[in-house]
Amino acid sequence: MSSSSKDRLIRWQPGRDGAELFGMLRPCSHGAEKYGIDATEWRTHMCGLCLGLRDGHGQLARTATNTDAIVLSVLTEAQLAGPMARTVAGPCALRGMQRATVAAADSPGVLLASTASLLLGAAKIRDHVEDGDSSALTRRPMTKVSDRWAERARSQAGRIGLNVEPLVVAIDSQSELERRAGGAQSMRERPTLEQLTAPTQICASELFGHTAVLADRPENIAALREAGRHFGRIAHLADAVEDFEADSTRGRFNPLAATGTTMPEAYDLLRQSDSQVRAAVTAAGLDQVPTIRWMLLDPLHTLVRKVGRGVGATIHACNASHDKVTLRYPGPPNTGHRPPTRRPGVGEALALVLGVYCTGYACCADHTSPCSGQRKDAWIKNCDCCSCCDCGDSCGNCCDCGNCCDCGCDC
Repeated sequence: MSSSSKDRLIRWQPGRDGAELFGMLRPCSHGAEKYGIDATEWRTHMCGLCLGLRDGHGQLARTATNTDAIVLSVLTEAQLAGPMARTVAGPCALRGMQRATVAAADSPGVLLASTASLLLGAAKIRDHVEDGDSSALTRRPMTKVSDRWAERARSQAGRIGLNVEPLVVAIDSQSELERRAGGAQSMRERPTLEQLTAPTQICASELFGHTAVLADRPENIAALREAGRHFGRIAHLADAVEDFEADSTRGRFNPLAATGTTMPEAYDLLRQSDSQVRAAVTAAGLDQVPTIRWMLLDPLHTLVRKVGRGVGATIHACNASHDKVTLRYPGPPNTGHRPPTRRPGVGEALALVLGVYCTGYACCADHTSPCSGQRKDAWIKNCDCCSCCDCGDSCGNCCDCGNCCDCGCDC
């Protein structure tokens, strides 16, 4: 399996370099304020996962910490009758040597997140060794680390009732799928794109679904498995799009090139999966949980829109044009508000450059409607800037139809 393919399968796991936290989800701090959440809540789960890996599996296991596995902890807590246990962590260099309240290492969500990180991290290390990406001197110790992490993952999975065998089978099948795709003489003999993304989808599906098991919410299992399946497809395809040019230059395997999938087609699949994730989370009754919206739904949607910009898709941004701006702001419920249409003034343009005023080009989510440049009232705090996307598939291409705003909070 090529290096980029390993990162693609394991995108939802420890990843690409040691200089940053691994994972594709990046909650925006502006969103925490919007939902009335303490911005340190993300750190609470992240540090809980990191310390859970350290306490249960040693200091080296902390390198498996990734931002996407944190979602498992957040989803589990969102389904519990009350919050997970918290504990006070000692000073850490990544926190400026400050203490912090974090999720307890033995809480069910943290145990699931650390199990996922170890299992998938072990697979990635093993693939690096098998592909000869490491030097001969490091292969033996890397193999030992991989074997130890895999064994620890299986042991810990038993503690929380997770059957990891389907995940192991799925991970191991990726190499064979790519080998078949690379060696096929015709497109008819090659695995389809759906088959190539299946291992990632299976892993994410099983792990998402198990959050409902841990929270004793069996009625949510099917919906969360569906959410995880589409989350996995987004992770796989987003990475394939991002790496497409580099893979082509270096002669590496890329599922889009191997299946003849165009960039617009890939983006359309990403957008469909984003809608399906939202629909499944809504079916589980979690769509209005602030932490779920902030740490999962909003960052995932932002990622899909960024990919769309990268592939040249038409992304609506407050319906801006060369000569006018149609201001579209979500009005208070049941008020019959209709957005005005006007040209932005010179003063507004200057204020926009300075980042102090919303003119329709900037973020509409945090401002009043009609826009006065002031922060919005409490009635809109539970809405994201593209709230029509919460309806699932019923409204189709809702975020590119010109009826919604682009929040711009891509930080």
